[in-house]
Amino acid sequence: MKRFIGLVRVGVLLGLLGSAVPAWAILTIEITQGVDSGLPIAIVPFATDARNVPPQDVNAIVQADLARSGRFTPLDPRDFVSRPSDDRQVIFKDWRIIKAEALVIGKVKPAGRDRWQVDFRLYDIYKEQQLAGYSYTVPSNRLRAAAHQISDIIYEKLTGEPGVFSTRIAYVTREQNGRKYRFRLQLADADGYNPVTVLTSPEPIMSPAWSPDGSRLAYVSFEQRRPVLYLQDVLRGTRSRAAEFNGINSAPAWSPDGSRLALTLSRDGNPEIYVMRLSDLTLTRLTQHPAIDTEPAWSPDGQEIIFTSDRSGKPQIYRMRADGSRVERLTFQGEYNAGASYSPDGKMLTLVSGVAGRYHAALYHLSAGVLQVLTDTPLDESPSFAPNGRMILYATEQGGRGVLASVSSDGRVRQTLKLQEGDVREPAWSPFNRSTPIN
Repeated sequence: MKRFIGLVRVGVLLGLLGSAVPAWAILTIEITQGVDSGLPIAIVPFATDARNVPPQDVNAIVQADLARSGRFTPLDPRDFVSRPSDDRQVIFKDWRIIKAEALVIGKVKPAGRDRWQVDFRLYDIYKEQQLAGYSYTVPSNRLRAAAHQISDIIYEKLTGEPGVFSTRIAYVTREQNGRKYRFRLQLADADGYNPVTVLTSPEPIMSPAWSPDGSRLAYVSFEQRRPVLYLQDVLRGTRSRAAEFNGINSAPAWSPDGSRLALTLSRDGNPEIYVMRLSDLTLTRLTQHPAIDTEPAWSPDGQEIIFTSDRSGKPQIYRMRADGSRVERLTFQGEYNAGASYSPDGKMLTLVSGVAGRYHAALYHLSAGVLQVLTDTPLDESPSFAPNGRMILYATEQGGRGVLASVSSDGRVRQTLKLQEGDVREPAWSPFNRSTPIN
């Protein structure tokens, strides 16, 4: 048991070691593996006034969003026969020539002091019809947000599924100044831009978890030189302590309705799974076992909780009813399976699976009982589903330092998100209905 706790704690703390990370640093996304079978889409450079150039290239943001999704193949603008910016200029045969199946056009023009009007249209080339058309008037600092919203609309109209480009990610960075260290809990757009520091501490910060409405974060901080679980209002910047018992206070997970937290406490001597009712902070203990039980996660319907336990000798994934009854072991493949969470549709789990000292992001298909390894990086941790279930965000190592990476749920598309310098860990993808603003 001590070895399991040591492995979890030491693995996380060592994973946070790194060089200096400026608070304003942007996570740069690099597509390391993709597919050429995405839907061919022509995204015409948005028309602008040469005398009033917008501070953000909306067209480039939309193109990057759609390319990263792995569902689209943006066509080279050098092959475009024409460059329309409004409905009257669209000649559908121009786009069939280059085998485009969808067309995006738009324009960005001034709309008053520090404000811009962004118009766009989406067309089905072969049906020769408009699928979507919107106009936004936004300040300069919301142009990226408008571009992500356009990407979401395009994605949903063409795939039938919601896009995640307007969501955010939470993560932890560590900077070093001589012998002193500084940890930051940060939020950023899903593409790594607009980072905002939520908390700065000289001690480790761990396990950020979004509330279902995206307005709060639960996380563990060691700023009191011991683990304390906090709840943070990301809009107001206020926070409160939720758990500061003797021993371990860790691994918070929100219930789907946001009224409760599942968490790991060792207040009674052994790490066990508890549920906390947030209205009055009352606790209900769910597990009663001499093994280590940790890392709870709720099913989307709130009826079940999965968790990691070494009650079989090595860490594996178990499932129980939300009242702690009917405990059953789920994973049997591999010698280490931990850190699981449900896909939004409840059909799969993402987790870390390990064999011979190598730890990979993986999927567990609940109906078939099959474990599918998705990555070949050796030290993956903290996998988190995108809210549409299409991508998985996780932490790993590259060049001796921590980076974030993502992989599509079918394993075909992989990307790396990294800072120019320093180390980043502990990712968590926000829900759709977040209320956190994009600066």
